[in-house]
Amino acid sequence: MTRALTILQAITEALDQKMAEDERVLLLGEDIATNGGVFRATDGLLDKYGAKRVVDTPLAESGIIGSAIGLALNGMIPVAEIQFLAFIFPGLEQLVAHAARMRSRTRGQFGVPLVIRTPYGAGIRGPELHSESVEAFFAHTPGLKVVVPSNPYDAKGLLVSAMEDPDPVVFLEPTRIYRAFRADVPEPLYRVPLGQAQVVREGEDLSIFAWGAMLRVALKAAEQMEQEKGWRCEVIDLRTLYPLDRDAIVSSVQKTGRAMVVHEAHRTAGLGAEIISLINDEALLYLRAPVKRITGFDVPVPLFSVEDEYLPTESRIKQGIAETILF
Repeated sequence: MTRALTILQAITEALDQKMAEDERVLLLGEDIATNGGVFRATDGLLDKYGAKRVVDTPLAESGIIGSAIGLALNGMIPVAEIQFLAFIFPGLEQLVAHAARMRSRTRGQFGVPLVIRTPYGAGIRGPELHSESVEAFFAHTPGLKVVVPSNPYDAKGLLVSAMEDPDPVVFLEPTRIYRAFRADVPEPLYRVPLGQAQVVREGEDLSIFAWGAMLRVALKAAEQMEQEKGWRCEVIDLRTLYPLDRDAIVSSVQKTGRAMVVHEAHRTAGLGAEIISLINDEALLYLRAPVKRITGFDVPVPLFSVEDEYLPTESRIKQGIAETILF
């Protein structure tokens, strides 16, 4: 049986079903119990599972992540919510210096099976530090997995897989599309494997790699270009940013001979640069044009009046498609 759910509803259902299945799963974060979280992702779970498994914490990200590490090392499966991605910085030392390194530090004797859930990205008219897209920080850290769903089906299946992973997972939830649309989600528990990209649109003229909220923007641009120019772009949802699905990236570029990366993070040292490097290393001789990047700009995410000018748009993507195919 399937139902039409939003991404946010799919996340709540994944948490609920895993908590019912496995008593080791518990949630912790600011305002997640009594208020159900800033976006209400944990709404109703306190009543079902009690205050020992849905825990309101002080406003202290290093304490939240540090506590989650201790819980994970002692047999629990903590799912910690950070209210917005840029709020994680006070806890970055705990995540990068301890959670990510524990398996290596102990020569494999201990893993840290925890999930850090956090909304991220612009487009919601949020104030400073509520709109950042700094996924490259975490993808640059060995020992962390980095996951970004773009639709409700993947949101549930990827989160279930993240909670079952033996190592720490940073689970980035694109705020802009939390409630933007609905899609069919199976009611039973299921899994979407980590580390596997998905071809969401077949094509042979150019490969577009995107994730999170930018996936839908890229899809719309690709559809418009086929209608206007007859060019068929292949669109790939990476879904997991670390580890990247290298085979999916390379095989698509070998098929189309052209590539574009779309992300809302800042351009310099963004994940797009790593993807281009991978393509140059393993598919350079297949390229018929330089790989194009359509990204955010190298400035702090701006406030409301010009926020839309910061984000990649359909028109910017369409221009990039034309420049690459006509190169």
